[in-house]
Amino acid sequence: MSLFNKNYSKLSDEELMSLLAKGGQPAFDELYKRYAKPMLNFFFRLLNNDRERAEDMLQDLFMKIIEHPESFDRTRTFKTWFYTLAGNMVKNEYRSRNIRNEHAQLQILDSITYNTETHDKSLFQQKLNAELSNLDADSRLLFELRFTEEMSVRQIAEIMDCAEGTVKSRLFYLTKLLAKKLKIYKPELN
Repeated sequence: MSLFNKNYSKLSDEELMSLLAKGGQPAFDELYKRYAKPMLNFFFRLLNNDRERAEDMLQDLFMKIIEHPESFDRTRTFKTWFYTLAGNMVKNEYRSRNIRNEHAQLQILDSITYNTETHDKSLFQQKLNAELSNLDADSRLLFELRFTEEMSVRQIAEIMDCAEGTVKSRLFYLTKLLAKKLKIYKPELN
């Protein structure tokens, strides 16, 4: 009787994956409940707000874990493994289409001279999105994992399969590059 009344919400992600590998539908339901919304938002942001494509990729991602739960790498945490899968899917998507051409209109923002009095959060966000769309897939993924998903350097290193020092270095140069590109939004210090 305790098998049927198991409280899946109290289990770790890793325990849920073990149950899923044994055919546990409630375990999958709990993982979906935990990760569907954050992962949809993750895809949405990385795919330039293409909701339909983000939903398709979310479905594909969850199909991968349903069809092959045994592929879960038990040496890693579920979250880092799951984000690695998602990140690889996004990289493959970038390779399959030329994302830079689709966003040529956003580059028009580069030619606009802004009056410092008209800077607001909306303009900053547009410019940031335009700059992010010009980055390579690894840099966009790095930005997303660190600044949107708020993952630690260690988690990012696992996801991106590189050393923590490499992640730190890439973050330094990425923030330096973005700061340079977005310098007109830097407030003046009095």
